[in-house]
Amino acid sequence: MGKVWFIGAGPGAPDLLTVRGARLIGEADVVIWARSLVHEGVLEYASPDAEIIESTTIPLEGVRELYERAVEEDLKVARVHSGDPSLYGAVMEQIERCEELGLDWEMVPGVSSLGAAAAAIGRELTVPEVAQSIILTRRASRTPMPKGEDIRSFARHGTTMAIFLSAARPRALQGDLIEGGYAPETPCAVVYRASWPDEEIIECSLEDLADRIREAGFTRQALILVGPGLGAGGTRSHLYSPQFSHMFRKAQPDMEAGPEPAKGEADAAP
Repeated sequence: MGKVWFIGAGPGAPDLLTVRGARLIGEADVVIWARSLVHEGVLEYASPDAEIIESTTIPLEGVRELYERAVEEDLKVARVHSGDPSLYGAVMEQIERCEELGLDWEMVPGVSSLGAAAAAIGRELTVPEVAQSIILTRRASRTPMPKGEDIRSFARHGTTMAIFLSAARPRALQGDLIEGGYAPETPCAVVYRASWPDEEIIECSLEDLADRIREAGFTRQALILVGPGLGAGGTRSHLYSPQFSHMFRKAQPDMEAGPEPAKGEADAAP
């Protein structure tokens, strides 16, 4: 009957592929990957006998033909996606084709570019009492956004935003963020090709965001992070406080907890 694994290949660096993903690529009869998005190094995990198909120019109809072959020839197929397939992975339409064909499938999670970008700038994105929520979104382009999911609406929350697929029109993005409620001095970070050898990082205020992106020449493969949590220290987490008890540890009220960081104290990323 065959099977398809939708495998998250991680943000770029081949060694950020999960152990499970590497194992399944090695077991596959066919490996489908997109050179424009996935590092070629992940192919090192493929079997020497595997058929390698580069899919950059193949539309969904062509991929369906490959899945039909998997059914007819009882093939194991590794469909390798960048990052994690659940985020902007165009995976649901492929799952629907598999189900139409009666082809078994499984999704294998991968390291998201969001995690790689946060690691690149050395930041925790959920800072206590500053930002405890993260909004993952994008600007409308050729793919429209559902009603109520525009950048301005999300900006009203004032928390951390991770904005995908939106570097091509940075001035419009900057305007939407400011008009939605972020202050011009809100800290931002732009991570281009996180974890790739040519990774680049911009850290700036929101009022300089568009100019900095234009100067760098980023139009794609850049994740934009915005929010007060990128530049401010928060209060100390309860998790490691000696005055806080939980199911694994009793409170130790006599132990010195140490000073709280000052509100707004800079905690600059390296």
